[in-house]
Amino acid sequence: MSKESHSSKIGAQVTGAWLDGQDPGERKFIKIGFLLLENGETLPDITIAYQSWGTLNAAKDNAILINHAMTGWSDVTSWWPNMVGPGLAFDTDKYFIICPNVIGGCQGSTGPSSIAPDGKRYGSRFPTLTVRDMAEAEILFSDAIGIKKYLLAVGPSLGGMRSLEWAIEHPGRVGAICTIGSSAVATGDQIGGFSVQIRAIKSDPNFNGGDYYEQEVGPIEGMGIARRIAHLTYRTESEMDVRFGRQMQGDETGRYAVESYLDHQADKLAKRFDANTYISLTSAMASHDVGRERGGVVKALESIKIPVVVVSIDTDRLFPPRLQVEVAELVPGAAELITISSEFGHDGFLLESEAVGVAIRQALSII
Repeated sequence: MSKESHSSKIGAQVTGAWLDGQDPGERKFIKIGFLLLENGETLPDITIAYQSWGTLNAAKDNAILINHAMTGWSDVTSWWPNMVGPGLAFDTDKYFIICPNVIGGCQGSTGPSSIAPDGKRYGSRFPTLTVRDMAEAEILFSDAIGIKKYLLAVGPSLGGMRSLEWAIEHPGRVGAICTIGSSAVATGDQIGGFSVQIRAIKSDPNFNGGDYYEQEVGPIEGMGIARRIAHLTYRTESEMDVRFGRQMQGDETGRYAVESYLDHQADKLAKRFDANTYISLTSAMASHDVGRERGGVVKALESIKIPVVVVSIDTDRLFPPRLQVEVAELVPGAAELITISSEFGHDGFLLESEAVGVAIRQALSII
C-alpha cells in the first residue's frame, strides 16, 4: 500500500497529524537512523521533519536550535510570533535558526501516527519515550545535517526540559542554553494533571487502545477534554475571571463564555494534533527528572559547565517560579534569573514576545 493510500483513508475526525502524501509546506525531512531508547527498546528508521530560517555560514558556527513545546512543531513562526526574522530576537540576518519536530510528534517526525517498518501505523506499538530520548534524537539530527555545535539551544516548557538535557549530557555541542517556563524535574502536581489528561483520552470510546487510525472517528473528544484541562493550567485564574467571569456565550448552546473559549481551544488542537502523540509527549514530561541515574537533581544541575539563562513567568501555575529558581540557584554558571511579568501565566512565553526577546538576546550576549 502506498503512502498516499495510507493517508487518504484517514480523515480529520481521526487525527490532526500531518501524514505522508499531504502537502509538506515548508517542512524538510531527513533520516537519522535508529535510536536506542532509555527503556532498552529501539526506534528504527527515524525521520525528522524540520524547518530553518537564515543562512548557515561557512564555518557552521552561527546555528541556534529551538526546542519546541509540547504542542508546538517545526514551524516556529506559526506558534512563536514576532520572534524569528531580520532584526528580531532570533535574527535571521545573523543566525541560522533551526527547529526539528520532536520524535513522538505528529507533524512529520516519527511518531505514533507514522508508518512502522511493517507498513502499518505504530499506534499502540509506539514505544514509550523520555525527554532524554528526545534530546538524543536531536543530537542524531544535528549530526545528520552537519552541525557539530550550536551557539544556543533554547526552549519553553518541554523544550526547556530538552535544553537542560543538552547542557548536562552534551555540553560540547552547545555554547549556552536558555530554558523558559520549565523545570529540572516534574512535580507531583504536574504528574497528577498530566495523568488526568491522559485518562481523558484513553476513556474515549474511539481510542481503541491507541489503534484508531483505520476507524472513521478517533478519540477527538477525549483529546479535546485533555486540552481543555491543560489550557486552564496554561493561563491564570485572574485572566479567566476578568476576561469571562460568569458571562454567557449568548448563543443557542446555553454555554458560559469560558466554555466556548475552551471548546475553541480544543477544536483548534484537533486540526493539527494526534491523541497518541498527546499521550506520548505528556508521559515523557511526567517522567522528566534530570537527576535520574545521575545522583539526584542537585548533583545533575551542579554538573552543568556551560552558561545557562533561566526565564520564569511570575504567574505560571503549571511551572511555578520556584522551579526556575531551583535551576538558576543550582547551576554554577547560570545568569541571574530573568522574571517576566505577565497576566497570561504559562502562555506568557508565547504572548510576551518583547520580554522573551530580551531574554534571548541576553542569552546570546554571554556566549
